[in-house]
Amino acid sequence: MGKKSRLDEIKDELEKLDINPTFFAGKEIRELPDILSTEEKIIYLVEGRNKMTTHHIILVATDRRLIFVDKEFMYGLKVEDFSYNKISSIQYETGIMLASIDIQVSDNLVEIDGVGNYEAELFCEKVRDFMSRPDKYFPDKPELTVFDQLEQLGRLKEKGILSEQEFNEQKKVLLEKLNTDKM
Repeated sequence: MGKKSRLDEIKDELEKLDINPTFFAGKEIRELPDILSTEEKIIYLVEGRNKMTTHHIILVATDRRLIFVDKEFMYGLKVEDFSYNKISSIQYETGIMLASIDIQVSDNLVEIDGVGNYEAELFCEKVRDFMSRPDKYFPDKPELTVFDQLEQLGRLKEKGILSEQEFNEQKKVLLEKLNTDKM
């Protein structure tokens, strides 16, 4: 069998973490291969509603950062990411069935509601664990390898963002860089 796509790897990660996103989170999850680096691991994921916009969103805690993903129906994609050392507080409040999560990052407050009670508690625990770790624990954002860049180029071409000619020009530049790096 061929190599799994990054999306399939992400879905496998979620399954191993016993995270079963609803149908509504599908559009955000399909964006994750373009958002996460190849080595970045998902720690936990919750879905809910952005209190300000009432859009359905996902919050993804990875081994490197916290990511807020809002794939709007027709108007594009909004992605915000926060390093754990920039988060000053995270809290949740449970209701009869659903909870809300508030995350304070510098002067920015991210408010999500419509999250399952258990999921909100677990998500906040995992984020707090990463918030308490020293900065040296977190690897610097890795330089994308030439192979990662080639994969990204391929995805851009598949989505129609790059023409065949633009793709081939960029591919040639990257392959030349790969050959000079080997010398």
